[in-house]
Amino acid sequence: MVCERVERTVAGEQSHGLRTPLEGVPAAPWRAGDPIEAPLRLISPTVTAEWVDYNGHMSESCYLLVFGDQSDAFFRLIGIDEAYRAAGHSLFTVQTMIFNLAEAHLNDRLNLSLQLLDADEKRLHIFHTMHNAQTGDLLATAEQMLVHVDMNAGRSAPMPADLQERVSAILAAHSGLAKPAQAGRSIGIRRG
Repeated sequence: MVCERVERTVAGEQSHGLRTPLEGVPAAPWRAGDPIEAPLRLISPTVTAEWVDYNGHMSESCYLLVFGDQSDAFFRLIGIDEAYRAAGHSLFTVQTMIFNLAEAHLNDRLNLSLQLLDADEKRLHIFHTMHNAQTGDLLATAEQMLVHVDMNAGRSAPMPADLQERVSAILAAHSGLAKPAQAGRSIGIRRG
């Protein structure tokens, strides 16, 4: 099953295969004083034919693709876009745990949300949920640990003050939310 997007070539742009829906859209960072949703509701895609596999529902890899698209929307909210990455910094995913709880089918509209669970000067701990927009059923969750990276040095680095300020504001707005049931779980076979 392939859920890659078609490569586009733009004059003067370094070419790569997979592109997010927001790629090339400049960040519109949160500004002090603006309200912050708790949780954030950033994207609401519809399941395409390319995302449906031989079992007749959305392929497991495409769940991660959609959660990645939401992460990209979040990055733009805190000020990370192509210009930020061109300057030598980015966020890298270092760990992901996905729970597939129910099936998504062709043409299902998906409502996604993102909760910032924790953050420090270099790391973000985020939690995604995916619901069927029509039924409200919880379809999947994803928990991710992200690290801020100095790409020129090839190692983690503290976020700049303006980025850290936005992250801190979102963390404060999300501090009253309950910890999701799936957050912090490990994987393994339980023996009775």
